[in-house]
Amino acid sequence: MYLESETPVDIHEQSPLNLAFVGDGVLELLVRRRLVERTRLTPGKLHAVCVKYVSAKGQSKALEVIEPLLTEAEQAVLRRGRNASKATVAKHATPQEYRASTGFEALLGWLYLTGQTGRIEELFEALWAGFDPLEKTGE
Repeated sequence: MYLESETPVDIHEQSPLNLAFVGDGVLELLVRRRLVERTRLTPGKLHAVCVKYVSAKGQSKALEVIEPLLTEAEQAVLRRGRNASKATVAKHATPQEYRASTGFEALLGWLYLTGQTGRIEELFEALWAGFDPLEKTGE
């Protein structure tokens, strides 16, 4: 995908929160790239629309779109991420939305770290087609 590396640590030994840490960055980059490629928004508007995707609430909605498409292995990673204990909860999200977003991020992180970038792109296309804040706001 963008930056590729080999890790000496077995990916199956990684905490779901570590996977979510990577997945958050993956989603942020995908959304930013898509917005710049397909809109003429100003930087401030770009950020405002990007947040609609990468916030816990937005990620929870995105997960609703792609969850039916997930394989058993992907569902297992998603469950691990959802069940990961968190000390804090986002201000503008319910605990359920926050857990769902952590699971979604863990899934993206796992896919990225296992080199499944084509699958990330496939799920992102489904996400973009099924959940587009630009359509709702008329941006």
